[in-house]
Amino acid sequence: MIRSLVPILAPIALFAAGTAAHAQEVIRLWPNGAPGSIGPMPAQVTTDRPPYGLITRNVSDPTLTVFAPDPKIANGTAVIVAPGGGFHLLSIGNEGDGVARWLNGLGITAFVLRYRLLPTGDDFGGVLIRRLMNFKALEAAVAPLRPLATADGEEAVRYVRAHAAHYGVKPGRIGMMGFSAGGGVTLWTVLGGKPASRPDFVVAMYPGLVGDPLAVPANAPPLLAMVAEDDPLVRPEAGRLVDAWKAAGDDATLVTFEKGGHGFGIKKSGKPSDAWTERAQSWFEAKGLLRK
Repeated sequence: MIRSLVPILAPIALFAAGTAAHAQEVIRLWPNGAPGSIGPMPAQVTTDRPPYGLITRNVSDPTLTVFAPDPKIANGTAVIVAPGGGFHLLSIGNEGDGVARWLNGLGITAFVLRYRLLPTGDDFGGVLIRRLMNFKALEAAVAPLRPLATADGEEAVRYVRAHAAHYGVKPGRIGMMGFSAGGGVTLWTVLGGKPASRPDFVVAMYPGLVGDPLAVPANAPPLLAMVAEDDPLVRPEAGRLVDAWKAAGDDATLVTFEKGGHGFGIKKSGKPSDAWTERAQSWFEAKGLLRK
């Protein structure tokens, strides 16, 4: 059973090549210390570790890393990117920096969010797999972390909106794109219902651990949810989100792919899920987010 889960986790962070080619601006979200704690945390580490690729672990001091597009094509839209990794790690390569550079190619200013995680040691892979095999154990482990990661998502939106002019973005065109656990953080940020930290649009990539109750706030932002039909972890969650959005009378779109599994991210795999970037770009265009 454990061996069967390795292919699910392997794609989580394989897009490492080129992600550290240029120094990026890094913003501490909480310069006076992040509020709340779940206990002692080992030192943060970013490493290229097979089969995960480039990952970050043990985040206790959340940050935003800024990826600015070529000024010639910049269109004033901003996206906060929240990588996944089961709250044990962040898939910085495949679901963070690589996604940010793709967004830059569309003229979008990207901010990669390192939100707070569970403390892990070198055995993090085995711990994560065991918890994925017993999803209730994962939910229990993440429960005390949820308010902290939610606060990080909310502060990220507030920060980008407050500094919109500095980054050349429009304060009414600030969205979030979250992958897996990062999709959970993205949706928690929206479900908090706080106007100052409300994203203007949301892309939820195979979101996980959104939890209950799923109470959609008034005037929820447009939602695009994408997932593979063969995702063994969260396929129903994406459909549940879209159904809840529509039941509340809000704008929501569900896109599914026949094959792709969980954690496909930006790296091309030769599966139908590779088309997700094209579908996202079409959605951005339809919402007027790529217009200058």
